[in-house]
This record gives sequence, C-alpha cells and structure tokens, in this order.
Amino acid sequence: MAEIEPSELARKYIRNVEYALIQLRSNEQRLDEKVDEVVRLAECYLEDAKRFLVEGEVQTSLIAISYSEGLLDALRILNLAKFSWPKDR
Repeated sequence: MAEIEPSELARKYIRNVEYALIQLRSNEQRLDEKVDEVVRLAECYLEDAKRFLVEGEVQTSLIAISYSEGLLDALRILNLAKFSWPKDR
C-alpha cells in the first residue's frame, strides 16, 4: 500500500469533518446547548486545521483536525448527534 502524504491526509480529514458538520447543521437537529458548544469547538479546530495547512504546518493541521474529528465522533457514539462519516474514510 502506498503511503499517503501527510498534507493529503490532512486534506482528507478536513473533507471528512466538513461532510459531518454539513449533516449536523442541515439535519435541523435541535442540539442541546452543551452539544452545540462541542460542535462549535469542532468547527474551530476545523478552521485551525485549514489555516495550519495553508501555512505549511502540516503536523499541526493533522493534530487540530484529529481533535475536531474526535469531538464529533464522541457526540455520535454517545447518540448526542446524528451524522455519518464518508464511506471512503
């Protein structure tokens, strides 16, 4: 299996988180105030990841997007938010 470049991996994770957030925001889900706060944090980490990637800080971008993905995944696992990840994760 060919190794994926870290910058491409960061872009892929960013797309995955964007995919999940679009579902969360468009499903007309009424999110609890605390759940909404966690979603906002995930959005902040997403924006940070994009900025770090543009600035060439690929490792930091991967760290930020991993935090974002982890927050969203925790909400999904706890059944506090409904969304799915892309099939080609």
